[in-house]
Amino acid sequence: MKIGLQTWGSHGDIRPFLALAEGLQLAGHEVTLLITCVDSDAYAGVTSAAGVRIRVLVSPVITPGQGAEIGWAIVNARDPLKQMKLILQRCFGPVEDAMFAAARELAAQSDLLVGHYFMHPLQIAAEHASKPYVSVLLSHAAIPSAYSHPLGWPRMFNGFLWWLTRTLLHRVLSPYVNRLRTQLGMSPAKDVVSELWLSSYLTLVAVSPQICERQPDWPEALQVCGFLDMPNMPLEGEMSGALSSFLAAGEAPVYMTLGSWMPPDVADQTETLRMLTEAARQAGCRAVIQASRWEECGFRSDEQIIYVSASPHHLIFPRCAAVVHHGGAGTTQSATLAGKPSIVIAHISEQEHWANELRRIGVAGKLTTRRNVTAKQLAASVKALRPEMQLKAASVARAMAVENGVAHAVALINARAARDPNYSYQDV
Repeated sequence: MKIGLQTWGSHGDIRPFLALAEGLQLAGHEVTLLITCVDSDAYAGVTSAAGVRIRVLVSPVITPGQGAEIGWAIVNARDPLKQMKLILQRCFGPVEDAMFAAARELAAQSDLLVGHYFMHPLQIAAEHASKPYVSVLLSHAAIPSAYSHPLGWPRMFNGFLWWLTRTLLHRVLSPYVNRLRTQLGMSPAKDVVSELWLSSYLTLVAVSPQICERQPDWPEALQVCGFLDMPNMPLEGEMSGALSSFLAAGEAPVYMTLGSWMPPDVADQTETLRMLTEAARQAGCRAVIQASRWEECGFRSDEQIIYVSASPHHLIFPRCAAVVHHGGAGTTQSATLAGKPSIVIAHISEQEHWANELRRIGVAGKLTTRRNVTAKQLAASVKALRPEMQLKAASVARAMAVENGVAHAVALINARAARDPNYSYQDV
């Protein structure tokens, strides 16, 4: 088949699609991947070993200065719906038309489309072209079920909570969705969650089954494929000689990273680095602290702490005692796959969900939020790590090690296409 994929976001939203695109291409398909990166132009030169055609659209969407301003506005918004509205307004809306135009071209030349669940331009283009569409969820937080809800209230309230959640999400998202649908003469969407985020053709949940529990009332079209992982990419950096020497010189360190949520400007990054550094000093642990501009911020490595601009997580995490991170889908699962406990500093509601899920399975402590975290609080979380958490993390990692999310996702896509080769939206 000719398969078109499209994604938007930060590194954690792009890497899984690169992995899936490679897997589909190696399985014999002709694959095209469209990428829009919010905060970086790092993908401008990215290539595919398997021959995937990669096209980068309008990247980056925002400047470092805008990134700092938007990041703090989102963190301070607190309300998940206000956070989502800010993301839509500042990071998605400015490039929505360009992504939609590219999506329509992709739909015209493809037999099947695969999109990031947030990528409504591709879903609309697929529906208009009557092409089968696969939605990829990078988190399981937004899947309605009578058995669970991210708020964790008693089960009897889940029906009402999901009705309210879907109603409010639709209120925020539908103006963006229906503006594009109107352009193509399509009727308005009535429920963004069920009509766009979840595909009745096939929805892949790109989360390890060790973390994501399939609920009894999930539809057959919704399948947990597992973590969409891939080998280290050049833009993720290499294990430097200095870092290798640091690791060999003492006890396993705590790795600290806020990923794409690390403030990109020097002033805010300096303050964040100061907090992380002080936390490591107070905890009395060795630490590897990741920040893109640490040298500009005036920090210097020593015997206790080493600063790095980037580091390949699949190589460094297994050699650490624990990972302090922001709770992004990719970093969360990379830390878990490495068999290490997590300390999550959540910036948005989805990251809070990841933190709560890790705590539920016994590999993380109490949730910490970016707007409230202090060096003292973070140091206490590091010192609170217990041997039983280490043992549980190792056990979960052993189970994850035998999974292959990319291979499973490719098999599910192939099986669905074979089952209904003439699928059309008109059949739904």
